[in-house]
Amino acid sequence: MSTIKFWEKEAKDVLLNKTIVEVRYLTDEEMEMMGWYKRPLSFILNDGTICFLSQDDEGNDGGVMFFQNDEHPNGVLPVIS
Repeated sequence: MSTIKFWEKEAKDVLLNKTIVEVRYLTDEEMEMMGWYKRPLSFILNDGTICFLSQDDEGNDGGVMFFQNDEHPNGVLPVIS
């Protein structure tokens, strides 16, 4: 299995057919646990999974979420420092 196919399967297992039930920024306690200074957006899925954004795959700090739609072709949801 290729690296892309492997991680696509992992992402599908976590995200596909789930519903976002809450959207919020990480709490102070979560920030302290991660050792982060930049507060990222998070979302909670209907199965209890919490997803949050990191600046890199090593988890060095919180990261932004970019998005695109008709109203916002270059949208961004920022970290809060």
